[in-house]
Amino acid sequence: MAGRIRQSDVEEVKSRTNIADIIGERVALKNAGVGAMKGLCPFHDERSPSFNVRPQAGFYHCFGCGESGDVYSFLTKMDHVSFTEAVERLAGKIGYTLHYEDGGAAPEHTGRTRLYAANAAAAEFFRGQLAGGEADTARRFLGERGFDAGAAAHFGVGYAPKGWSGMHSALKAQGFSDEELTTAGLVSQGQRGVYDRFRGRVVWPIRDVTGQVIGFGARRLYDDDKGPKYLNTPETTIYKKAQVLYGLDLAKRDISREHRVVVVEGYTDVMACHLAGITTAIATCGTAFGSDHITVLRRVMGDDSTAGEVVFTFDPDAAGQKAALRAFADAKRFNAQTYVATGPEGLDPCDLRLQRGDGAVRGLIDTKVPMVEFVLDQRIRGFDLTSVEGRVGALRASAPAVAELRDPLVQPEYIRVLARRLGMDTEDVRREVERAGRSGQRRDSAQTAAPAEAASAEPLARVTVASLPRTADVTLERDALMGFLQFGHRMDAALVVRAVDLEFRHPALDAVRQAVQQHAASMQRPGWAVEAIGTVREPYRSLGAELLASDFPALGDAAAVSSASDLARRLVIRSLDAQKNELLGAIQRVPAASEEGRTIRLRLRELDAERQRLANES
Repeated sequence: MAGRIRQSDVEEVKSRTNIADIIGERVALKNAGVGAMKGLCPFHDERSPSFNVRPQAGFYHCFGCGESGDVYSFLTKMDHVSFTEAVERLAGKIGYTLHYEDGGAAPEHTGRTRLYAANAAAAEFFRGQLAGGEADTARRFLGERGFDAGAAAHFGVGYAPKGWSGMHSALKAQGFSDEELTTAGLVSQGQRGVYDRFRGRVVWPIRDVTGQVIGFGARRLYDDDKGPKYLNTPETTIYKKAQVLYGLDLAKRDISREHRVVVVEGYTDVMACHLAGITTAIATCGTAFGSDHITVLRRVMGDDSTAGEVVFTFDPDAAGQKAALRAFADAKRFNAQTYVATGPEGLDPCDLRLQRGDGAVRGLIDTKVPMVEFVLDQRIRGFDLTSVEGRVGALRASAPAVAELRDPLVQPEYIRVLARRLGMDTEDVRREVERAGRSGQRRDSAQTAAPAEAASAEPLARVTVASLPRTADVTLERDALMGFLQFGHRMDAALVVRAVDLEFRHPALDAVRQAVQQHAASMQRPGWAVEAIGTVREPYRSLGAELLASDFPALGDAAAVSSASDLARRLVIRSLDAQKNELLGAIQRVPAASEEGRTIRLRLRELDAERQRLANES
């Protein structure tokens, strides 16, 4: 068996990997100061970005939840892989051959790597089958919906043959075990053994945000198939349908760039939208659009402002209306504006493209209406607005939707919109909305009271940059440590060593200084700052992480190095001034003509000369 990966290889892979590229596959990152990037934290739900990434240091830190680490810890926490798997995955990305120590402990794989490999092999098998003679029905199915061979190849569409074991036999020949294929959801267990889960179907590979195949969606093709019309991979350790969005791997770049996402209802709708030029389209995979999907999308969108758009396309039938109302319940979790677009005559994007062309699909988005208006229309529908009872009933049904609008500028406008649609007095509508709002707040308070009390019973005890005193000494020490951690590898090593050898006056900052001091000799080596932070004694380790991730006050790389060097000199000058003050006190207590007095005066002249030299270097 292979032993441990050589430590030199672990370091080499990390030094060759840009952590921003890896994190950027899952989180939309924006430039945020010198050498820093920022996005929404993938480890907790937040509305404004507090997740900082320092590519040069190979480090990330969230100022909200405190999560921090390097590229390996990110993958182990985010993808739930072992350390060894994280190293192997990154090595594979950069084409680096790893070496293992003979006789070392065998890597402890979680099995996720084999699941990814099995799904990738199955995707390749299905793609190959689409070109075979048996796949005429599948090719005709795609062609009738306007998808040629190029479109199928772009989306990786394949065909699962009708036999019971075609894929199973092919993957067994590649070394996959029945247990692995069952765990991946590719085969099912019957009385006579395992058999292919997908048979006689057109198959779409479902990929995670990084592009790895994690499951499949398959559509029935033959009349004698008594199975469901659509069949998906069951829940596995890598496929969680509540968190997966079909097409996100293809759409993520444009979603991040345009701050717009279009949510459609099926695989063929995603294909139609992308081929028509709406490359931000995605779809859920056999489940309703929910809060986990919103969390994933917000990270990709970089949803930290109200400039973004989320456009839902729903069928105008009862199921579509129900889906829209369900989406509205969660829509307030978006910072972006939410809309609903309904195709003419109820046509979904796939049928719309087929009947009216690409331009009609693009025009579908132009017909969008704010989701709150769509919801109000759905809730009013069915009431007789010509009667008093009907208008009152419609008001009571629709007021809670307006009450949920928290924007103090938007809510009054929709109160007036609702009043006009109902033909009622604006003040009457406003009072009912306020009443609905109070009722909703009481429900929310009852649901959150117990958790809030539990949270307050155990306050989070950690020192943060924000909690540090705002004094000149603390500011100097704080900024100097930020500079050393972020730019120490580009500074004069002797100057940094001299500065970090001096005791700091704030105990928390001094704890971080000690860790930097211990690693000062390796400051020119990539990753030294991350290692240093890892050795800060508790409860100050998170403070060290914040200092490494914080925005350093400078207007460019060169200015940052210069400023950090100046801070180091100021620390040394502060120490020289303290020594001078002590000597000035001591010289008052000894005879001026004594040997001790002459020694003190000589030392004072040396201190003044050294101080002047450092001041001139600034």
